[in-house]
Amino acid sequence: MGDILFVHLVTAAEGAEQKGIVELMMDASGVVLGTLALLILFSIISWYIIGNKWFYLRRAKSESDDFLETFWQSKRLDSIYQSSQRFKRSPVSQVFRAGYIELTKLKSQEDANKTMSAALGGLENVERALRRAITEEVTQMESLVPFLATIGSTAPFVGLFGTVWGIMNAFVNINQLTQGGEVSLAVVAGPIAEALIATAIGLFAAIPAVIAYNFFVNRIKIQTHEMENFSADFLNIVKRHFLK
Repeated sequence: MGDILFVHLVTAAEGAEQKGIVELMMDASGVVLGTLALLILFSIISWYIIGNKWFYLRRAKSESDDFLETFWQSKRLDSIYQSSQRFKRSPVSQVFRAGYIELTKLKSQEDANKTMSAALGGLENVERALRRAITEEVTQMESLVPFLATIGSTAPFVGLFGTVWGIMNAFVNINQLTQGGEVSLAVVAGPIAEALIATAIGLFAAIPAVIAYNFFVNRIKIQTHEMENFSADFLNIVKRHFLK
């Protein structure tokens, strides 16, 4: 009996060596193939989001650094506003533009009402415009990023589903062969290998998505802090020159 089992084990190993990963995937059952197709789709979408967000946030940081350098080297807000048109991907630049537009509206009403209460109310409008711009920029930067977290959390379970289904098929084959009086490991090696491939592809889709999600969340947090710091500095400048 031990010799027979050893022969079956050698036969299964030789069959596994003869079949590559692609051949095993093509021989998989319909449910496993559907699972693999879904995981591959998840991986493609994940890498698209990773590439898109990486270039977007990289350019946002670069343009924000250039804008801040331009801002602190300039002396007139109107010239800074004109220069800010060159930094359309900079979140800090967009926050400045929103605050400057609201400030120009207040300046146009300056002659009509010069009371302190009106000035303070105007500053509140500028502050609200800055906060609204920050929220819009954060929303833009965070778009599609939560989907990476979704892929990272669900892809392993989808792969596990394919694994469980493949193992179930393997045991069904064992049960059928047992009833026939003969059991061969070569028969069940294929479904088990298919099941393991589903798990591997699930991890392949999930691991980069989780790493990229954490990386992008950190980058977005840094950009958010820069916008908040700039907003506070801009309000201080407005207070010094508007409330005098």
